[in-house]
Amino acid sequence: MTATSLQPARSVADLSEGVVLATVEIAAPAERVFRALTDPKELAKWWGSPDTYRTEEWTADLRVGGHWRATGRNVDGRLFKVEGEFLEIDPPRKIVQTWNPDWDGGHVTTITYRLDAIESGTRVTVRHAGFGDRVESCRNHGQGWERVLGWLFDHVQRPMYFLCRLLPPRPTFQLDMTESERNVMREHAGYWRELAQKGVALAFGPVMDPKGGWGVGLLRVRDEAELAEVQRNDPTMRSGLGFGYEAFVMPTLVVAQKI
Repeated sequence: MTATSLQPARSVADLSEGVVLATVEIAAPAERVFRALTDPKELAKWWGSPDTYRTEEWTADLRVGGHWRATGRNVDGRLFKVEGEFLEIDPPRKIVQTWNPDWDGGHVTTITYRLDAIESGTRVTVRHAGFGDRVESCRNHGQGWERVLGWLFDHVQRPMYFLCRLLPPRPTFQLDMTESERNVMREHAGYWRELAQKGVALAFGPVMDPKGGWGVGLLRVRDEAELAEVQRNDPTMRSGLGFGYEAFVMPTLVVAQKI
């Protein structure tokens, strides 16, 4: 399976059984998807949209018996709250939790997330059960899950951009590097050219800072874990010569034209 053949978010509401089944395929490891589903900071970023509703605060005590809670505003400005309890947690493969929204008459249902590895990433399957004969609520939640899994897909698939600074062992490095250090820098340049060919490195090069030169690079990665891997595998970091990295997240990156 290729990334282009990933199945989009889709949902089916079985009104006779009072159960919603929804699924989406995401080109990311299960660990990444699990974090997006359980980390309050991440959940608040992606769960919602300007034309529906937005969650403004999310809290979660990620343990069996732990409580979770989300609050936000509908598109018309009305406040809402939904909360529940974690019943089962099996990182990064399964989450079971109750669902008690303040707009559903106090009815409590149960959500099960299952994360299965596929060739190109992770298949997320949601089973939302317990609606009983409440047909309208089941139907509405079925429509809602297709939107939610679409938001999850967009959030996880969206790349992150970082500005990276390669800090040399000393301020005068660019002027007085040894032959062995020069060889390491040749390997470093080749490594970043490979990253550029893969579309990970967008630009890189040396900076002639009067206070001491350093290297700069712009990276496009899936998440912080991929950033750490890129830095860890850099020949400068493997050399043990005293190089260091600084990385700063860029919320957006605008490329005006090709150089």
